[in-house]
Amino acid sequence: MSCLLSCCASLTCGLCTSTASCISQKSARIGYCFLFGVSLVVSWILRELGAPLLEKLPWIGASDTHTKEWYQEEAVLRVSLGNFLFFGILALIMIGVKDQNDKRDSWHHGGWTAKAVIWLLLVIGSFFLPEVIIEVYGWISKFGAGMFLLIQVIILLDCTHAWNDAWVEKDEQKWYIALLVISVGCYIAAFTVSGLLFIWFNPSGYDCGLNIFFIVMTMILAFLFGVIALHPKVNGSLLPASVISLYCAYVLYTGLSSEPHDYECNGLNKSRAVSTSTLVVGMLTTVLSVLYSALRAGSSTTFLSPPSSPKLAGSKPLLEEDVEEGKTEKEKEAKPVSYSYSFFHLIFALASMYSAMLLSGWTSTSESSDLIDVGWTSVWVRIGTEWVTAGLYIWTLVAPLLFPDREFA
Repeated sequence: MSCLLSCCASLTCGLCTSTASCISQKSARIGYCFLFGVSLVVSWILRELGAPLLEKLPWIGASDTHTKEWYQEEAVLRVSLGNFLFFGILALIMIGVKDQNDKRDSWHHGGWTAKAVIWLLLVIGSFFLPEVIIEVYGWISKFGAGMFLLIQVIILLDCTHAWNDAWVEKDEQKWYIALLVISVGCYIAAFTVSGLLFIWFNPSGYDCGLNIFFIVMTMILAFLFGVIALHPKVNGSLLPASVISLYCAYVLYTGLSSEPHDYECNGLNKSRAVSTSTLVVGMLTTVLSVLYSALRAGSSTTFLSPPSSPKLAGSKPLLEEDVEEGKTEKEKEAKPVSYSYSFFHLIFALASMYSAMLLSGWTSTSESSDLIDVGWTSVWVRIGTEWVTAGLYIWTLVAPLLFPDREFA
């Protein structure tokens, strides 16, 4: 019986190892997404439960003036730092990987046990660092999170234009009708959201001029997008304009929802505390949003495409062809990597900073420790993201007119 159990355990372990190896070989991105998701869950758990533990560490809890919010922020930043170092080191190691013949390609796809151990050691090691390093990292994280948001916006713009071009290239009436229906639907949704925001964040009896300004500006921008996109001199389309309008309305909603709960113009948050279910939903939404954005941006060929990728590869010089004749058959059959490994890990490093800012309220302890991503810093970050999105989209429309001699892809 013991021999049978041993064999079963061995077979099960081998099956799990083979399955994990198969998944990582097919797409290492799944493994990195899982590891990053685990880091977010660990950050959240330590944020909620780790304060008493940090107080017992003499190099962290030496001062009696530290509040619960300070310890929560400290826990989030230290886990984020370990995560940032892990992906940052990988980004440096993977610089210059062009094809699958490079030994680093196997490092990117395999060695998951060693990677998990290294990640764990980096996260644990970050809790032994002096406080000044964490303060510096928290300050740098604000800029890193801003860069992540900027890349997220550029990816959105690229996706909307690619979507529109793909349907237009089909050159069939049904696809044009579909473009029109989706565009009108997105515009209706955008203005419907704006109308609801007037009701939710402009309660009667209060002077909510700032909220009204934000909402009206969003509606003006949505109208401006359509006007510029449909101008005869602009090579634009209504679909990207409508999608960006809806995205701006959504970002505005998240921004206004982040207003302090005791702010009279925040009609959605009159309760003094947030239920556990609300926090769970909010955290899951944050995890999924960050994971999708990091995966989509890291896999995009829009940024830092590998020099040998099909997008950038052209005809080979004669000398290079002669050199290839002396290579082995294995080297000749080497396939170029489909995305930049280095940039992929860089995006996850920046996403680590962004997630830390979300969980720590952008290192602002003015709000309750029971709340996630709430405070005026979060509000202005969201509003700034909306305006940057609007500016970038308008730039993509007018840049060809301002610089006719340049080619815009």
